[in-house]
Amino acid sequence: MFMMKYKSIIIATISSLAMLSACSDDDSFSTSSSKILTFSADTISIDTVFSNVPSSTKSFWVYNKSGDGLKCTNIRLERGNQTGFRVNVDGTYLGQTSGYQTNNVEIRNKDSIRVFVEVTTGYTYQDAPKKIADNLIFTLESGTQQKVNLNAWSWDATMLRNVKISKDSTISGSKPIVIYGGLKVDSAATLTLAAGTTIYFHADAAINVYGKLLSQGTALQNVVLRGDRLDNMFDYLPYDFVSGQWKGIHLYSSSYDNEITYTDIHSTENGVVADSSDLKKTKLKLESSTIHNCKGYGLQAINSNVILRNCQITNTLNDCVDIDGGKAEINGCTLAQFYPFDAKRGAALRFSCIKTPLMSMNCINTLVTGYADDVMTGEQKDTTVTFAYAFDHCIIRTPKITTADSLHFTNVIYEDVKDTISTGIKHFVKIDTDNLRYDFNLKSTSSAIGKANPTTAMPLDRNGQKRDDLPDVGAYEYIKQ
Repeated sequence: MFMMKYKSIIIATISSLAMLSACSDDDSFSTSSSKILTFSADTISIDTVFSNVPSSTKSFWVYNKSGDGLKCTNIRLERGNQTGFRVNVDGTYLGQTSGYQTNNVEIRNKDSIRVFVEVTTGYTYQDAPKKIADNLIFTLESGTQQKVNLNAWSWDATMLRNVKISKDSTISGSKPIVIYGGLKVDSAATLTLAAGTTIYFHADAAINVYGKLLSQGTALQNVVLRGDRLDNMFDYLPYDFVSGQWKGIHLYSSSYDNEITYTDIHSTENGVVADSSDLKKTKLKLESSTIHNCKGYGLQAINSNVILRNCQITNTLNDCVDIDGGKAEINGCTLAQFYPFDAKRGAALRFSCIKTPLMSMNCINTLVTGYADDVMTGEQKDTTVTFAYAFDHCIIRTPKITTADSLHFTNVIYEDVKDTISTGIKHFVKIDTDNLRYDFNLKSTSSAIGKANPTTAMPLDRNGQKRDDLPDVGAYEYIKQ
């Protein structure tokens, strides 16, 4: 009994000493200049931000791998409130009340803290983006200072909210324009977008047209309509490559004679939606333009009279082009369905007379392709309803038409859907789904080269390049290097 009790006392004593020793190690802080911190990044770059608009949040870790505890007697923003950076160190905000610093931050051996960084820059009063920089300085108890550089590019923009165009107006200029809440064109007004204009739309914004929209880009100076996120979702993925960044263009029933030329519309909910209207009037001329990466439709024309020439309409969750009744002319277009975010993507081209008669749809010199074995759909439920369509000198990824419907197809090349290699990718310079990089210019192996009808082909392609005597099917003419 005595020996058992004696052993218990010895074990308890040893355990207590071990605990005291551990506590002593944890509470030990070195003042040696050789003991320093390790950072997950020595530079935090927040890309380009619009002046006076808060950035997204970035973060980094501060590790203590020195073998002993370290105490930061001071952590501070070197320039204080001069640059607009906002920093939170392990739950402590470095704000005005603290003098943009914090003191006596302990980081035990093999421990770490996390630092969060945002920025809202002031106006730079320059046309080009200006670099903004600061340093977050860590001063250790030894007196050693370590720095993490913070930087961003600040770009002055014209900020507009709930814009209403009630008389004929033009938007132009090299300075970026950011729209919040939307842009409405009244029924008696015409809005002109000048060549070289770029408009950035917030997530809640659309162009709602009750009057007329004229987007007048040129081959060298496209009009660009895009979302306002300039930062990245991931290191390799800008938000600008992600669909659904803004609402797109809506042409209401009262809107006619809209013209969109040399315009890049991308990363929208719907690219362009055209409401039902009088077929005696042209609803939309879409020429030498791009609609790409939409979370809804690329172009949805409902009982409208639309003309599409030299256009690239690609990668949409719903159909790239949906002609729902009405009239349509499609010449020299590339309709390609490689939408990467959902396997249940729509067709590259859908045409129907389900709701209203399809009075005419003529599709010539057009490349219709994509991932699926069949990327084109024609829908007719009631055979008494007009369903008039014709294809000529097109390349289509669909099973070969051998029924009476073949009368609607002349000089058409059907892609061999049994060939798993031939998924439409072979036509184009780049289809990189992993990194969401796409280039729908033709490459030398494409069967579209030289297959268009010289008498009906457009004289110039989407890029403003002259087509040769044997023009190519699709929006782009192959240029020999």
